Amino acid sequence: MKPVPQATSLRRAPVQRRSAERLTRILDACADLLDEVGYDALSTRAVALRAGVPIGSVYRFFGNKRAMADALAERNLDRFTERVTRRLQDAGGGGWRMAMDAVLDEYLDMKRNAPGFALVDFGNQIPVGGRRAEPNHRVADRLTALLSAYIDRAPDEDLRRAFLIAVEAADTLVHLAFRVAPEGDAKVIEETRQLLRAYLARVLD
Repeated sequence: MKPVPQATSLRRAPVQRRSAERLTRILDACADLLDEVGYDALSTRAVALRAGVPIGSVYRFFGNKRAMADALAERNLDRFTERVTRRLQDAGGGGWRMAMDAVLDEYLDMKRNAPGFALVDFGNQIPVGGRRAEPNHRVADRLTALLSAYIDRAPDEDLRRAFLIAVEAADTLVHLAFRVAPEGDAKVIEETRQLLRAYLARVLD
């Protein structure tokens, strides 16, 4: 199985705690400004001002605003994985259906509440309106590694393909739900949930 790709957007990885905290402030500022002004109006200078850091600190980590958005997407995927992991640990069992609900529910919660997520999510929407395949492959890789032990199944190519198809379907339908209604159309979301259960039942039962 292909390894999960490593973050590639940073010019330089932070080593000291102070540097890591500065990077966090930069990404937080980027996320807030994406919600406020959108990607087209986003600038490295505005991010530096909002983060309270010199513009040189932004360029120490990022060559341009696209690299910042990519790093935010990578952080989103890390946080999403952490949230799903905690939820599964707290549940302590329940099979793949409960796991699938956890994955979808955490994605929906981030879509509604995580700053900048509506535009960037895991990388699909930057440039705005663009839809690249690579982020969904990263999500499928991450879910295969995370859920294979939970559902007691080997993380082989068949399982990865099943999760990739599920991720692609959910991605398309969730974006539809949020185009229909600002908080995500409940009926479209429920149809998405049922579609995922029906498809994964063929593979995982």
